[in-house]
Amino acid sequence: MMEAFDTVIEFTDKDHYRSHVLGVIKDLAEKGYGALAFDNEYGGKNAIGDYMSVFETLCYYNLNYAVKFGVQFGLFGGAIYNLGTTYHRQKYAKEIGAAKLLGCFAMTETGHGSNVKDIETTATYNPHDNSFLIHSPTITSGKEYIGNGLHGSLAVVFAQLIVGGFNHGVHAVLVPYRNEDGQLYQGIKVKDCGYKMGLNGIDNARIWFDNVVVPKENLLNRYGDIDTNGKYVSTIENASRRFFTMLGALVGGRICVGLGATSASKSALAIAIKYANKRRQFSPEENHEESLIIDYPTHQHRLMPLLSKTIVYHNALSNLASQFADHSEDEIRKIETKAAGLKALATWLCTKTIQECREACGGKGYLRENRLSDLKADSDIFTTFEGDNTVLLQLVAKGLLTEFKQSFHEDGFRSTLKYIGDKIGFTLAEFNLYQSRKTDEDHLQSDEFLANALRYREKKMLVSLADRMKAYIDKDVPSHEAFLKSQVHMVDAARAYIERLGYREMVKRLADMPATPEKTLLEKINKFYALSLIMEHRYFYLESDYMDGSKTKAVRKVYSKLMKDLAEVSEGIIDAFGLSDKWVKIKE
Repeated sequence: MMEAFDTVIEFTDKDHYRSHVLGVIKDLAEKGYGALAFDNEYGGKNAIGDYMSVFETLCYYNLNYAVKFGVQFGLFGGAIYNLGTTYHRQKYAKEIGAAKLLGCFAMTETGHGSNVKDIETTATYNPHDNSFLIHSPTITSGKEYIGNGLHGSLAVVFAQLIVGGFNHGVHAVLVPYRNEDGQLYQGIKVKDCGYKMGLNGIDNARIWFDNVVVPKENLLNRYGDIDTNGKYVSTIENASRRFFTMLGALVGGRICVGLGATSASKSALAIAIKYANKRRQFSPEENHEESLIIDYPTHQHRLMPLLSKTIVYHNALSNLASQFADHSEDEIRKIETKAAGLKALATWLCTKTIQECREACGGKGYLRENRLSDLKADSDIFTTFEGDNTVLLQLVAKGLLTEFKQSFHEDGFRSTLKYIGDKIGFTLAEFNLYQSRKTDEDHLQSDEFLANALRYREKKMLVSLADRMKAYIDKDVPSHEAFLKSQVHMVDAARAYIERLGYREMVKRLADMPATPEKTLLEKINKFYALSLIMEHRYFYLESDYMDGSKTKAVRKVYSKLMKDLAEVSEGIIDAFGLSDKWVKIKE
């Protein structure tokens, strides 16, 4: 089955494609990749970082492989492993890692989307026989877009846990839904999602539960359990904090999606840049050789900023993956915030990059054999799954407003707004570390200028957001309404934070590198990345008087110079991605 990685395989029938993808996943499991994140006793290597690397690598070749891999071993397997206890690991982990037990991750519901906290599915405890009754009370409480829904037999179902008539919030319960013969159990309804815009090798389905009974042991009880007296118990008393702690155990999925998006972006850029370095069009003079399209400034403007952003975000996500693989409990909130923001910006960048690369390859880019159409269709959902990007950036902004304190998760809007009023008492002047009219090239390429400019935008956005929300509260506007009125500003503040984070993470990486030509090139890429952000947000800098017109013009001049320099070595940069020519070469 591993020949699947040697050629670009085409399918027109979804069932055939799904069967092929399942075969690839089973082959990967047989070779030990599925259990990488599990401990040795469960067939793994306790190597979550290696698992993430496999996911990232699969995305270079076929996003269907990566998504199926992520659903089976990351979402389904990871939920049981991280939300369950030793009992669940011993019972299920080996078979999951070997792909002998296939399952799904049933969280999202049609009627609630990103609002997981208010999903409608219920798991009601029955003390008389120590069981749970799993029920979908409405059509819209059906679980939506469930990968492995048709191939799987066991579901991790997220539901409101009802014990003694009291709702203890969302918990995960294991629900068998198909027997060994592939037949659905009574009370289970599964509907194929059918053909989608992309990822048609994934067996997405909708699932409903009609009073399905499962034993008490099927509760994934790491953070909440039923004691011998039939009472609910948890080491985390606050329900809101418990909910976010449970979701925090699954944050690796967002990091994987971000890494996968950068893989897709790199594949698209490799295709477009290789093509641009050989495709000729228009001659400067009659009877002269036509010019390479990579030499046209318009072509450079299209591709070089996307290339620099992809490299910078890949570095930031790789650093975050390493941090997640070896994190302590007190670091998880910061990791969650960074993961949410980087996932959002990396997947949006992926969508933009693939479209621009498609256009940059003209009609060749429109041919399916050249992969850009599949990359575009299969990656588009990345902006939505593992969290809608706009919602994720709002979560990032909340984290920034509370300096990642748990008080937000415990007390909600009110604690956030109290923190704003009590703690943010500075003026923007202290971040105004610039000389607005200085325009020499050394200054504009210096870390001092670039770092301060990005820092200024981030802090000004945060202060503006804080002031806006505080003003609403001072006018007795309800906290939730104040939040709604500030949503757009929250997204802007979060974006500024993540954009600066990318630059800072690359500076850290470069500080640890020896002086080599590779380091010099990466420094140039990072400077160009920062300058591209300043160019993109130049109206902000002009409106806030951080720069005057002469300085933004000088920035554009340096930006254009660096862009030309990068274009000249662009083929060498994408060769460093290490992708096989058969996957990134435009066919003649």
